Amino acid sequence: MPGLQQHTLLWLEQLASMLGRRPSQPKHLRVGERGEDAAFWHLRRHGYTVVARRWRWAGVPGGDVDIIAWHGPTLCFIEVKTRSKRDLVPAEFAVDDPKQRMLRRLASAYVRHFPDKVRDSIVIRFDVVSVYLNETACELMEGAF
Repeated sequence: MPGLQQHTLLWLEQLASMLGRRPSQPKHLRVGERGEDAAFWHLRRHGYTVVARRWRWAGVPGGDVDIIAWHGPTLCFIEVKTRSKRDLVPAEFAVDDPKQRMLRRLASAYVRHFPDKVRDSIVIRFDVVSVYLNETACELMEGAF
């Protein structure tokens, strides 16, 4: 169940949209943003500490990590897949081999920013959150690949 903070932010977003204060975007990008927002709150409720959203690195053009978060001592690189409604194929199936390779490269680049002494002891994991907007449902797959 969404908290007061999440409800307030959603209300402000709707108000900005009604007043024409929100930049127009293609529908698929708006759906993706809504899914990432829902995943963010879902992860926070499950004890994740989010440290970055939509993290990019110049060495991987056109790619980003949707969410980077600590889950206890584990650094998680999280891909969010959003669908308006459930389909025969679950949303997480869209995280194919090329996407996984890209996320691994981005994770490697991110971890290189840590000091040498700490870098080797960092445990990393790749999670996927599937978001279905019509049900307001988030499904978390820890260690998806």
